[in-house]
Amino acid sequence: MFEYDPFQKQAIDLIDAHTSLLVSAPTGAGKTLIAEYAIEQAMRLGEGAIYTAPIKALSNQKYRDFREKYGDNVGIVTGDVTINHDAPLLIMTTEIYRNRLFENIQKLDRTAWVIFDEIHYLDDSERGTVWEESIMFSPPHIKFICLSATVPNIKELANWMNEVHSRNIQVIIETHRPVPLLHEFQAQGKLIDSFNQLRKQGYLGIPDWSHYAQPRWERRRKRKRSKQHSFKQPKVRPNRIDILIRQVEEDHGLPCIYFCFGRKRTEFLAHELASFCFLSPAEEEKIMGLFNKLCAHYEITNEPTVLTLANLIKQGIAFHHAGMLPTVKEVVERLFTSKLIKLIFTTETFALGINMPAKTVIFDELRKFHGTHFGPLRTRDYYQMAGRAGRRGMDLQGLVISRINPRHISFMEVEKIINGDPEPVMSQFNATYATLLNLYAHYHEKLLDVYPLSFHYYQSSKKGRKRALWNLVRKLDLLKNAGYIKAGALTSKGQFAACMYGYELILSEMLAEGSLDALGEEGLLIVLIALVFEPRKGDHQPYFDKYTKQIMHEVEPFAGRVRKMEKEFNVSPRTKPPFFHLVPAMRAWASGLSFQELQEHTTADEGELVRYFRMTIQLLRLIRQAPSTSAALRQTVNQAVSLINRDEVDAEKQLRA
Repeated sequence: MFEYDPFQKQAIDLIDAHTSLLVSAPTGAGKTLIAEYAIEQAMRLGEGAIYTAPIKALSNQKYRDFREKYGDNVGIVTGDVTINHDAPLLIMTTEIYRNRLFENIQKLDRTAWVIFDEIHYLDDSERGTVWEESIMFSPPHIKFICLSATVPNIKELANWMNEVHSRNIQVIIETHRPVPLLHEFQAQGKLIDSFNQLRKQGYLGIPDWSHYAQPRWERRRKRKRSKQHSFKQPKVRPNRIDILIRQVEEDHGLPCIYFCFGRKRTEFLAHELASFCFLSPAEEEKIMGLFNKLCAHYEITNEPTVLTLANLIKQGIAFHHAGMLPTVKEVVERLFTSKLIKLIFTTETFALGINMPAKTVIFDELRKFHGTHFGPLRTRDYYQMAGRAGRRGMDLQGLVISRINPRHISFMEVEKIINGDPEPVMSQFNATYATLLNLYAHYHEKLLDVYPLSFHYYQSSKKGRKRALWNLVRKLDLLKNAGYIKAGALTSKGQFAACMYGYELILSEMLAEGSLDALGEEGLLIVLIALVFEPRKGDHQPYFDKYTKQIMHEVEPFAGRVRKMEKEFNVSPRTKPPFFHLVPAMRAWASGLSFQELQEHTTADEGELVRYFRMTIQLLRLIRQAPSTSAALRQTVNQAVSLINRDEVDAEKQLRA
């Protein structure tokens, strides 16, 4: 009989008492089992449950896992996928759940439990407000299970829910890891097993090498000024990856997850180790049989990435990142769970919720790009990834190895990442125009009374509260001035905007003047792909033909009008302008070209294309269901969806396969 850990038993007793709970525990400690128990209880009592996940890949995995157990009692709704939407157990992205609270709350009447996986996403700068709004506006009959990695202010979060929303939510904090972690380092070409030795051997007794990163002329200037000659630059011996991996293999440290912070880096390192072979002839035959079967199943046998991967897979090596086709990523994930992939190079999303433990985790470095700057990893991010080391019931400990270049990161920064306190969850509440419009429809002028219910208000100083409330007032004034609200009610333009989360103003202004209706399906696809796309650093606009330029000229006055309004009312954050980089690829796809042929029309990664094409489909569906959409525009939307929702882009096809 399965033996529950004490914290799991405590949680189960609270679920049996129909009590909401917030569980904070290390990665790999067994939090998911608690959510599964609540789901089983709901099924047994004939009630509904919703499992929300921060990323669609995790939603898809949970759908497959639960479908194996509950069959047709499971559905999924993620914006680009809707399967069995009336099922008692629904898997959703958090955005879809938040939208349902405003658009069709009656559908939640039978829902007893909502599980918020990775609740610490509440402090994500771009999407965190969605988690906060989901908690704020959930009806009182719904009980929560909030699952989180270790964060220091978990009780503060629970107190907010208890005090502001009158919910009885109990906190369970588990600090023990069933499989302890051992932290080691590769520095100066050596494998080092303690902080003391890292300081002596890795940093040569110099904890901060930032001085040596300065330009040579600056070092000479400082040396001359101080009349000292102690600035001789110490040598950095290379950390050879082949030696490291060979050592891990000899120490029986496989399987290993190797985390990189760049897509191209994962592929580069995988190919750099192509001379290694970790599989016996029997294992090679088994994995290639499974690989070929999965590729045939998903109809991707001739995809370039698949052909590239094949030579690595037969040696027990793989790579995995967001730039790959979703089906290719899934094949790699299934191979990894088969225990035949011994070394996988991957980006950090592999650590997020997906149950992929290994014996060893290696960090390529302890710095990453944080959206606007490069800096050290957060302690919470480090342990989210490091927590994949150590398989419960199989390993006595998990090994975590960090590769250190003393010129790139100081000893104190390394020590803080690994031994410091995890960062607290901080509110990122910033209601969208759509949220404000939906609130106005319910509360009218009293909608500003809702702000004191937010976690942001609970956490903030008096000055911070005043600033946030002022921003909400300015947004509301803009909506009134622009005709989204009149005479105490939403106008037809306001009703349309209330459905367009994140894309409200430009689309609504175009709708109001008939520009959306005047677009054919191709023109509509051009507008929408430009609205959803966000260029990466270094992306360049391609050449545009006459038709694309015509559509661009039609959109620009509306984007300019929105910029002018937001500047006038001093609103932040500002609406993202349209970027037309993917238009040639979108038009080629809509014309019927194969996915492989799209590479002639864009430099974007395959996975990136699929993601933005699916976001376009999601936005098309929002337009179709909006109350102010004309019959003619709905017909255009249907035609546009039929043009692009096929083959690799068809998310439902991937799940139904």
